[in-house]
Amino acid sequence: MDIKNKVVIVTGASQGIGRATAELLAKQGAKVVLAARDDAALAKLAQTLPHSFAVATDMRNPDDIGNLIDRTMEQFGRIDILINNAGQGMYTPVEKIDIDKYKAIMELNVFAVVRAMQAVIPIMRKQGGGMILNVSSRVSKNYFPNLAAYASTKYALNAISLTARTELAPDKIIVSVMHPKMTATDFGKNAARQEPTTLRSGAAPMRAGMEIDTAEQVAEKMIGLITSEAPEAEM
Repeated sequence: MDIKNKVVIVTGASQGIGRATAELLAKQGAKVVLAARDDAALAKLAQTLPHSFAVATDMRNPDDIGNLIDRTMEQFGRIDILINNAGQGMYTPVEKIDIDKYKAIMELNVFAVVRAMQAVIPIMRKQGGGMILNVSSRVSKNYFPNLAAYASTKYALNAISLTARTELAPDKIIVSVMHPKMTATDFGKNAARQEPTTLRSGAAPMRAGMEIDTAEQVAEKMIGLITSEAPEAEM
């Protein structure tokens, strides 16, 4: 898909991978809708990106998701690409998983994504097509200690995304999945629980010699996935 002049919603856009992706999209001529909880950070970012605007959004709140879609349609009249990037990690052994915290992670990493997809699918179908890019993780391809809760949300996201890709193909709605690995962001610091002796910022345990990507490198790979329309890409 060509990015120029496309209307793109990016969730989790206030920092990290979301911010880097929004900046690169704007650089390539997209009209970017910035969504995240940090209203001040979004407003500041929007001032630097042409043809963009910010909508303070808590993706765990269904009303906020509805407001995000409504505001985008009021502003641009269409939604060409939805990038579901907002998410949170959870680091803990299986036997110590706090079920309430686990539910909160599922709410953001899975249920919010499904709600956002359900909100844009009728719009994209009516306008003749579109693209949904869901950000998963390389942990959904592996089995790392302390990451079962977080990884399980991404396993679920993979299944939902790739099933939707098949279901929506007749409507010319493309659904793709991005799998970052360790990335130099505050993801680990913002996790629901962190094991500081074994885990640092990112979505997998640190290992000797492991290469850590920048948010900009992940953003470039995501742009490549959008333009190729491939089912999946990983770092």
